[in-house]
Amino acid sequence: MSKTRYRVLLLGSHPTQYSSPVFRLLARDPRLEIHVAYCSLQGAKPGYDPGFKREIVWDIPLLDGYSWTELPNRSSRPGLERFWGLVNPSVWKLIRRGNFDAVVIYTGYLYATFWIAVAAAKTSQTAIAFGTDSHTLDSLNARFWKKTAKHLFWPRLFRLADVAIGQSSGGLALLRSLGLPDSRIGLFPYVVDNERWQRAAEQVDRGAVRAKWGIPADAPIALFSAKLQPWKRPLDLLRAFGRADVRDSYLLFAGDGALRGEIEKETERLGLSGRVKLLGFVNQSELPSVYRAADVLVLPSRYEAFGVVVNEAMLCGCVPIVSDRVGAQFDLIEDGRTGFVYPTGDVERLGELLRSLLSDPERIKRMSEAGAGKVAEWSPEKYVSCFVDVIVRASGRRDGIGLRSSSSEQD
Repeated sequence: MSKTRYRVLLLGSHPTQYSSPVFRLLARDPRLEIHVAYCSLQGAKPGYDPGFKREIVWDIPLLDGYSWTELPNRSSRPGLERFWGLVNPSVWKLIRRGNFDAVVIYTGYLYATFWIAVAAAKTSQTAIAFGTDSHTLDSLNARFWKKTAKHLFWPRLFRLADVAIGQSSGGLALLRSLGLPDSRIGLFPYVVDNERWQRAAEQVDRGAVRAKWGIPADAPIALFSAKLQPWKRPLDLLRAFGRADVRDSYLLFAGDGALRGEIEKETERLGLSGRVKLLGFVNQSELPSVYRAADVLVLPSRYEAFGVVVNEAMLCGCVPIVSDRVGAQFDLIEDGRTGFVYPTGDVERLGELLRSLLSDPERIKRMSEAGAGKVAEWSPEKYVSCFVDVIVRASGRRDGIGLRSSSSEQD
């Protein structure tokens, strides 16, 4: 017989706008008693983000509605960019004395605190779940040696977990490719707060937002919403937009970063200055207006673990076009029905897709409606269901029950 209520510790590197709504739902589930331990409060407190090249604090509540603790960080150089940036030794005592049925680690293995937590769980016979948000062994900087190292190391790493977690169907396929059996794999779908995004989108005056930008109410708009970093490939989109050459169309960049100056120069060189607008950094409360006022979202990244901007944009009515390195393609994009997938770096193909969509408002409407139905299935409620399944199986393995998945393995 399985337990009726599970006491679970969730270990996170820092609060995020994506995890906090899910933690609130988990806290309300009668099958769970959760406590979140953060290694840092970056995001909930003002801090410099090197990707955006500015100080950032998210303007939505991140710490309300669930029990949480900030673990003292003893690093001599605190930060999320390095292995020794998170050193939280108090997690050892928390796990060893917390009487938890399971520990779920969200930090990733590239922090010292991850290994302290794994050691504490193993020595206290506490069930443990962790995984990867990746769907490929490729790395962000595309170095071959890293792919080889992962191929050798990851099978051993993820066997340390009672259940290894993937965050997309592509992620589950990756874990299977490493030799893990389905009984040791679980899905934690990469979701956003669907209700909040839909509710916010319904309140947007699309015409008023466009008027503020100086864009006609009926003009087709393509949107890029991400940091302006090389691996996001915003210049691919800019050049493809120029190739598409759809009359009276516009391109928006919502975000900031290292490539802003280069985008401005390339915009001028292509003769698109009047039709390309850089909005700069856009905080969470303002994003629904940006998505709702646009028609097509493009995510051209050469590496994207999932790409939750796709969820957000679809909930607000945009049709997504994503590269074949974007993890959202596996669960949210039905090519030609809810969006499009194209080969990374293929500017010509991206231009063709932009031309076909931006010149056909009726097609945008049909695909937008289909996309809304698709993303509705990829919801926080699905996350909670999968989470409980993983906890039951992980604690069952630790107790010698050996339960198999009833839901997430076939997803």
